[in-house]
Amino acid sequence: MLSGFKNFLLRGNLVDLAVAVIIGTAFGAVVATFTNWLTAQLPESASEYFTNEPNTFGAFLNAVISFVILAAVVYFFVVMPYTKAKERYFPSAPAGTPEDIKLLQEIRDLIAAQRPQA
Repeated sequence: MLSGFKNFLLRGNLVDLAVAVIIGTAFGAVVATFTNWLTAQLPESASEYFTNEPNTFGAFLNAVISFVILAAVVYFFVVMPYTKAKERYFPSAPAGTPEDIKLLQEIRDLIAAQRPQA
């Protein structure tokens, strides 16, 4: 029962999806605060169409710093341990020559062997 749960966590895209949601939410805050700051910079006649909230560049900077810190935490405490555990329990196949390349090399060698020597 526990091994099935371990396989579910490590084989599926569960961690990838969780990281995407966390990073996407944090980046959404960055975009929202930047948009609010940008629209606050418009002239009074144009900015009344967008928002009346008093936003500053500091709010945007705060969102960017929060995003970078959150991304670092997610990377170092979720992505790296997940990658190491995945390689430990499900090692990737050893690198080698693909089958189609091997077949083409065999064909090349057979053709070269059939040619008359000059």
